[in-house]
Amino acid sequence: MNLPLLSFLTWLPILGGIAVMLVGDRRASAARWLALGVAIAAFLACIPLYSGFDVTSAALQFPERMAWIPSLHSDYHLGVDGISLPLILLTTFSTVLVIIAGWTVIEKRPSQYYAAFLIMEGLMIGVFSAADALLFYVFWEAMLIPMFLIIGVWGGARRIYATIKFFLYTFLGSVFMLAALIYMYLKSGSYDLAALYALPLSSAEQTAIFLAFFAAFAVKVPMVPVHTWLPDAHVEAPTGGSVILAAIMLKMGGYGFLRFSLPITPDAAHDLDMLVIGLSLGAVVYIGLIALVQTDMKKLIAYSSIAHMGFVTLGAFIGYEIVSATGSHDGVVLGLSGAMVQMISHGLVSGALFLCVGVLYDRLHTRDIGAYGGVINTMPVFGAFMVLFAMANSGLPGTSGFVGEFMVVLAAFKANFWYAFLAATTLILGAAYTLWLVKRVIFGAVANEGVASLKDLNGREFLVLGVLAVAVLAMGLYPKPLTDVMEPSLRHLAQLMSVSKL
Repeated sequence: MNLPLLSFLTWLPILGGIAVMLVGDRRASAARWLALGVAIAAFLACIPLYSGFDVTSAALQFPERMAWIPSLHSDYHLGVDGISLPLILLTTFSTVLVIIAGWTVIEKRPSQYYAAFLIMEGLMIGVFSAADALLFYVFWEAMLIPMFLIIGVWGGARRIYATIKFFLYTFLGSVFMLAALIYMYLKSGSYDLAALYALPLSSAEQTAIFLAFFAAFAVKVPMVPVHTWLPDAHVEAPTGGSVILAAIMLKMGGYGFLRFSLPITPDAAHDLDMLVIGLSLGAVVYIGLIALVQTDMKKLIAYSSIAHMGFVTLGAFIGYEIVSATGSHDGVVLGLSGAMVQMISHGLVSGALFLCVGVLYDRLHTRDIGAYGGVINTMPVFGAFMVLFAMANSGLPGTSGFVGEFMVVLAAFKANFWYAFLAATTLILGAAYTLWLVKRVIFGAVANEGVASLKDLNGREFLVLGVLAVAVLAMGLYPKPLTDVMEPSLRHLAQLMSVSKL
């Protein structure tokens, strides 16, 4: 008997979020425990999803299908492959940590805060498991609402400006994607992804559809020059909002490129690959230099995220240049694998860094780097964790941050030495701004009375950062369980990329 595991994973957090809201703020403790229980249940439900996954198959697994909107030939169709499964695991894992991290910090409308994260978790899992393009779009757009509320209600002083900017950028980009999906539906008569993959498209059609997808996914990654919403959103969002924004929401842009742009419009992606590669390499260098001059810890990490996500888009599109340079498809899967590993690693490392900033902000209520110094003297355990995550952010071997970046640089080297050279500069710039942050905040003499009064991690904070530290080291030292899951699906994607639809 096939259990509807993906529906359970999608709808349990959504229904659980509604239940948490019904419990209400008057019983805040009960709301917290209910939210935590729902989040843990969703994470545990991923265990059979992973253990029952056939790592030798590229087909959609755990499929569910039923009629949804028959008049539009759109089905409620779910399934996972090696591209979506790691992202679903990351989503459920991150949500548990975010709820624990906000346990005593959130005093304003706590039940609604936890409910928003649970509902967003379910919608994000829906994005990663949808095998119907219209269903994907519904989840994609609906997911904006809880994040809009999280930033707008629990954010900082300029939260209204940040929420409106975030919503307008992401929503307007998605309108172009909807137009492309409707056009393909009118040609194929179906929103099923398999039908869209098989749809023959002319060169002009592919180019227009690729650019429509690019408008949606480039904003979400975000790529230069449509990146300006992200630093504002991160700075104004509460800590939990920043974690989910960096760990999961940015990955939806990369996922969109892998799920839609490359397999549906392979010829246009080939023709326009230098556009994406150029913007990716530009982000790696340009954004790295911007990060060097930041004085707000959150803004520095936000710019760091943009630079690191440049590796994702570089790895996704470098395959075409590898084929052009070598005449061989060897290395295409390496670039795609690097992009996927980088997405998962960045989710762990950036989430951990934002949680570290949250720990300091909860104590001194400032994110200004100049307000700290010598934290290691009063918070030695916290200092050890932050240094570890900073090293991972710099791409230190043995941490998860090294694996994906190294794979992408190797793939870039197969295409062109200068692509690899420019990509590798992020390792230098990343180390520069990250170590500058650590030096100013963690090391040195105690800077002021505020730092002198700091108390080290409590049990809850230690648990959250400790679990993330184990994940970062485990992935850095032994990434094979992750790459084994991804490889068949990425090989299939590489085949779709190489098939001309003209």
